[in-house]
This record gives sequence, C-alpha cells and structure tokens, in this order.
Amino acid sequence: MSQPVGQIRAAVDDFADYAALVLGRSPNTVKGYVSDLGTLTGYADTFDAFTLPTLRAWLADALRAGRSRATLARRTAAARAFSTWAYRQGYIEQDVAARLKAPKVNRPLPNVVRAERATELVEADTADDAHPAEHLRDRAMLELLYATGMRVGELTGLNIADVDLGRGLARVTGKGNKQRVVPFGSEATIALSEWLEFGRAEIAKVDDAMFVGTRGGRIDQRQVRRVVERAGQRAGVADISPHTLRHTAATHMLEGGADLRVVQEMLGHSSLQTTQIYTHVSAQRLKNVYDRAHPRA
Repeated sequence: MSQPVGQIRAAVDDFADYAALVLGRSPNTVKGYVSDLGTLTGYADTFDAFTLPTLRAWLADALRAGRSRATLARRTAAARAFSTWAYRQGYIEQDVAARLKAPKVNRPLPNVVRAERATELVEADTADDAHPAEHLRDRAMLELLYATGMRVGELTGLNIADVDLGRGLARVTGKGNKQRVVPFGSEATIALSEWLEFGRAEIAKVDDAMFVGTRGGRIDQRQVRRVVERAGQRAGVADISPHTLRHTAATHMLEGGADLRVVQEMLGHSSLQTTQIYTHVSAQRLKNVYDRAHPRA
C-alpha cells in the first residue's frame, strides 16, 4: 500500500514536540531541526522514500550547492534524531540514518581575551547615563560570566536562590535542563553582594531573578550582550560577546594549570572533545609567546 504524500512533513511536527519535551532540546535547536527536515521533504515525503541513499543524496546536493560543513553536520544531526524517533514510533523498520556520517567540521579557534584586558573589561563602566543600580548589576554580570564561563542563557536563568555567596558557588541550569554547580571567586562575590545589597531592590519588580532588566523583569540575553559589548568598547576589546568571556575563562583556567576534566565540568560540556579545543588555544598562545621571546625562534 502506498503511503500518503506529506507523511514526513506531518510527522516532523510530532517529532518537534518530542525533541523539545522529551529530549529537552532548546527552542533554537528544535527550530533548526524543523528547518533542516523541511528541506528533506523535497527528497523524501513518505517513509518509503526515507532511505540511506536518499539521505546521502540530500546531503550531497547541499554540499554541491555550497553549503558549509557546519550546515551539513547540523542537517545530519537532524536526520539522525528524526530517524531514531521514527523507528521507535514504528514508522520505519530500521533506523536508516544511524549510519549517516556527518562531515568533519573544522572548528575555528575561539577568540580569547588576554588576562589583563579581561580585568579591564569586567571593571569597565558600561553606560554613562544608566541608573546607578544598573552599573552594579552590569559589574556583577561581567564578573560572574568571566569567573564561571557560564553561557548567557544560564546567566539570565539564574535565581537568587541558585547563588551561595558564602561558599562561592552557583547552581546553573544548562542545555537539556542539566544542572551543575560552578565556583566563583572573591571579586565576583563582592560584585554580587553589592548588587544584591545596594542595587537590585532599586529596579527589580520580580522576586526570584538574580539579574533584572531596566523595566524590572528578568533580564534577557539581548540586554546582557549589549552590556558586554559596551564594556568591550570601554576597554578597547573588539568583537566581544558573552561567549568570548566563556572561551576566555576556560583558556585562562587551563593556562593556570586546571585539569581538562575540571574545565569540562565547569563549562557543562557533555563531551571532553568539545573542551579540548581550549588546549589548542593555549598551545597556540604559547607558540606566539615563544616566537616573540626566544632568540632562536
């Protein structure tokens, strides 16, 4: 019996719900899945046509069209996740995408700020005309981002109850709603204490959020990015973002002698391979110093 046209297109909506609710994928990841699988329906719109050769042709055409390797890797991940779901749902007799290989992606080395410039950045004034409480908030956010390497979404999701100032620990909810505990040092403790004691009550209209925006609600990621960018401008650091501070924290930890697995735990990486990119950064920085300093370089 032939299968109805549009079968996969309809199934993608159910898969999106599964990815969000069961797998715990972020809204951006789910949106990416739906977009990528939408392009697949031009090749296979029924599960009878959902075969490994079809999937390979789909990726090959994308490669010929000039799509980046990162895009191909993302599409491969979407197809694999969808295939596993479809197999478990009984739509297909075998997980056909299990043997679909993603192209290797050459990860660019992350941008890292030197330690002295990072200090200037977190101590920089972020706005001349802002409410005094916002200056305290911005300093606390910058200190915490650099101290912990947490993601911007993890920072905005922090509640007051998640932060233990006495022990210098923060409970962070990361990707897939996985929680971890990250340490922070004395400078971040001071900045957070001043924000909570002298600043937060001046602008906050919610009880639980650690950081609030100009209107008093929980601060959003766009506001945090603007704060980091302004601090970078004041400190003379170009192309700065919250993720740059994450890269910088990880690299400085490794350069200070931290074990790679400790940094992995701090960043919330599920794979040690993801964390290993920072060892390449440290090695490159060492080589740059060597080239400048050694007489036989």
